[in-house]
Amino acid sequence: MAMLKPFRGLRPPRQLAHKVACLPYDVVSTHEARAFARGNEHCFFHVSRPEIGLPEGADEHSEQVYQLGRRNLQLFERRGWLSRDAEPSFYVYRQRLGDHVQSGLVAAASVDEYDRGLIKKHELTRPDKEEDRTRHIAALGGNDEPVFLTYRARGEIDSIVKRITSGPWEYDFTADDGISHTFWVAGGEWVSQITRLFENVPALYIADGHHRSAAASRARRLYAEKGQSPANANGFLSVIFPHDQVQILDYNRVVRDLHGLPAEEFLARIGRRFEVAKGSPEKPSSAHQFGMFLQGRWYRLTAKTEVLGSTPTEALDVSILQAHLLSPILGIGDQRTDKRIQFVGGIRGTAELERLVSSGEYQVAFALFPTSLEQLMDIADAGEIMPPKSTWFEPKLRSGLVLHMFEES
Repeated sequence: MAMLKPFRGLRPPRQLAHKVACLPYDVVSTHEARAFARGNEHCFFHVSRPEIGLPEGADEHSEQVYQLGRRNLQLFERRGWLSRDAEPSFYVYRQRLGDHVQSGLVAAASVDEYDRGLIKKHELTRPDKEEDRTRHIAALGGNDEPVFLTYRARGEIDSIVKRITSGPWEYDFTADDGISHTFWVAGGEWVSQITRLFENVPALYIADGHHRSAAASRARRLYAEKGQSPANANGFLSVIFPHDQVQILDYNRVVRDLHGLPAEEFLARIGRRFEVAKGSPEKPSSAHQFGMFLQGRWYRLTAKTEVLGSTPTEALDVSILQAHLLSPILGIGDQRTDKRIQFVGGIRGTAELERLVSSGEYQVAFALFPTSLEQLMDIADAGEIMPPKSTWFEPKLRSGLVLHMFEES
C-alpha cells in the first residue's frame, strides 16, 4: 500500500508563482542557474542553488552555501514570497508540453516505505550527491524539490484527479520554454478520499529523483542521531503520476574518439553484432534499433538476435549498446566515469548530435529508442538496476511551487 500524507505546503502567492518557479537543481549548472536568476530576486534558484549568490568559483558544497540557502528561504518567507497553508492538503500539478499532458498528485511519500523497498528504485546513487542533498535538506529543514514518482494507473484515481482539476486552479502559467504549469489545492474532503484510494496502490516507483529520496532517508537518520524528531521528517515531497501519462524521451550518447580504430574497421566490428544500413532515418523506430552518426552520415544499427539480453535489464537498448559496442569496440567500461562519453537528452533532438560530431569535438553519436515505463517498472520489480542515463523524463517538474517542511509553524 502507498501511505501518502497531506501537508501544509509552503508556497508562493498566485501572482508570484511564475517568477518563483524554476528548473530542478540537477539539470542546470551553477553558471546556467546564475543566468536564469539574473534580474529575478524571486527565482527559486536562490534557495535550491544558493551558490549563485557567491563569487564565481566558490565551492558549491561548502557549509557557507547550505547556510545561505537557509537564509534565502527565510528571506522568501519574511517577504511573503512563500507562505504556509493553513491546513494540510494534497495538491495536483499538471504539465503540458505540446500535445503531451500529465497530471500528478503532490503529497508527502513515506520514508519508511522507501526504506522497506515499497517505493521501488531502479538506479544506483552516488554517495557524494546523496551527501550534498542531505546537507541541503537538513539546512532548510524540509524538502524544497519533489521526487518524481509513478504507479500503475488506476481508473478510480484518474477519476478523482479529473474532478479536482475541473475546479478552480491556484496557479496557471506558461514558462519561457513553452511548458504550461497548472496547480490545484486538494484539501478538505479530498484528503480522506485520496488517502484511501492510494492505500490500494501496491507500489510506487521512483521515476526521477533517486538522490533526493535517498537524501530524505539520510536526513531523517541524521535527525534521529541528534535525538530530534521533527513532525514531518517521515515524509518527502513527491509528485506522483499514473504510468500511462509519463513521457520518457531518448537519452543519447556522443563519444570523443573511435578508440584508435579507422572508420572502416570500426564499422566492420559493429557489423559482427548489428545489422548496419547506410543512410537510414536517424531516429530509431523501435526497440533494438540505433541511429549512428559517423563522418557526416547516419547509419541504422539493428541488434542481431544473439546479442539480445534475457533479463529485463539486459534487454534494454542502453544495455545492448554498452555490452556489444561501447565496451568491446570503443573501450568504454564505465559510462559513469569515462570522460570520453557524454549524454544528450532527447529533448534536444538529433540535430544536436549532428552538431556535436560535426564540430570535431566528438567522432560518433548514437540515437536510442526511448526506454518504456513498463521496462522501468519491470526492472524495479525484479530488484535490478538500470544502467546510467537510461531515461530522460520530460517535462521536468518545476521547483518552488510548493515545499514540504518538517516542522509545523
